[in-house]
Amino acid sequence: MTVDPIGGVWTYALELARALEPHAVEIALASMGAHPTCDQYKQVLARKNVHLFESSYRLEWMDDAWGDVDAAGDWLLQIAERVRPDLIHVNGYSHAVLRWKAPVLIAAHSCVLSWWRSVKNEEAPPRYDEYRVRVAAALAAADTVVAPSAAMRDVLSFHYGHAGTIVIRNAGDPRLFGPGEKSPLVFACGRIWDEAKNLPLVDRIAQQIEWPIAFAGDCRHPTGSTIALQNVRCLGKLSMPEMRQQFARAAIFVSPARYEPFGLSALEAALSGCALVLGDIPSLRETWHGAAVFVSPDDAIGLADALNNVIDNPKLRQDLSRRARARALEFSPYRMANEYLATYKSCAAESRAFSAMAHQTVERSNFTLTEAVA
Repeated sequence: MTVDPIGGVWTYALELARALEPHAVEIALASMGAHPTCDQYKQVLARKNVHLFESSYRLEWMDDAWGDVDAAGDWLLQIAERVRPDLIHVNGYSHAVLRWKAPVLIAAHSCVLSWWRSVKNEEAPPRYDEYRVRVAAALAAADTVVAPSAAMRDVLSFHYGHAGTIVIRNAGDPRLFGPGEKSPLVFACGRIWDEAKNLPLVDRIAQQIEWPIAFAGDCRHPTGSTIALQNVRCLGKLSMPEMRQQFARAAIFVSPARYEPFGLSALEAALSGCALVLGDIPSLRETWHGAAVFVSPDDAIGLADALNNVIDNPKLRQDLSRRARARALEFSPYRMANEYLATYKSCAAESRAFSAMAHQTVERSNFTLTEAVA
C-alpha cells in the first residue's frame, strides 16, 4: 500500500490497517513525499500488521516531481519483489501502471484537476498536462478504482472519463474520539497552506465571532511558503492525542472548504460531539446532509452569521452535535474493513479471470498460427 504522511491519506491508511488487523491482512506500507513524524512512527508501531518502508520521493501533485515519481516506481517494484504481495493498493495514481505481478487497486482520494477547478474556478493550466495523461493511464490500468464519496467518483468520470468507480466511505474509530466537557471554542484543523481548506477565511472573520477560534495544522507549504494568520490562535501541528483533546473540548468545528473529497477531520470532529459548520460543496453535503450547517465558501458574512447563530443557540448547537455524532457512527471501521475485503477479493478474482482469458487467447492464437504454417 502506498501512502504519504502529509495529509489525510496517512490517517485513512492507518485506520484501514487497524480495521483489517483482525482479518490477518498484512500490509507493506510504502511511504513517500516526506518522512513520517515521531507521532506517525508511533502509529505504525502500534499496528502489528504494518511493515513500514519509507522514502521522501516527491509526490505526483508536487512541482517538478516526475523524475522522483519514476524513481519511486523502481523502489516500489523492489519492495514488491521482497514482500511478494497478493494485491497492490495505490493511494495515488501514477504507480498503478507499473509492471506489478499482482492486481492493482487505486484509492482516489483527490486529484489536481478537480482541486484546481474547485479552488481556482478554472481548468488546470497546461503544466498539468502530463499529470492528466498519467492519471488517465493509471485509472485505465487499475483492476479496481475506489473513491471515498460519490462526489469524488463523479469527478473521475468528468475529468478522465473513468467509469465503474466503487464508493467506499472512510471511517473513524469511535473508541478514539468522543465528546468531552465542551468549552466555548471554535476549532479548525488541516493544512492551513492548502487553498482548498479555505481556512484564511475563518481568520478574516475571527474578530466578528463571539468565541475564540483555534487552528491546528501546518502553515508552511512543502515548497517553503508560509500562510500568516492574524486573528486566530495557532496551535501548530499537533500529535493525534493532542488533536483528540482539542476535538473533545471544542463545541464547534468549522471547515469552509472549497474542495474536500471526503473530510476526515469533520468525521473526527463529529465523533467528538462538535457541532459542524461546513463549506457548501457536494461531497460535504453528501456526507453530512441534515447533520451540519452549510455555508458557501465565498460567503464571509454568511460564515460569521452561521457561527454566531450556533454560538447563541445552545439547543441548536446540542442538536447539531447529536446529529453529527449519530451520522459519524455510521462510518464505522468495521463496515470499511468488510467493504475493502470484499473489494480486494473481487479485484483479485477479476484479475485472475482476465489473466486466464488472456492466456487462452494467446494459446488459441498460437494454435491458429501453427495450423496456418502447417
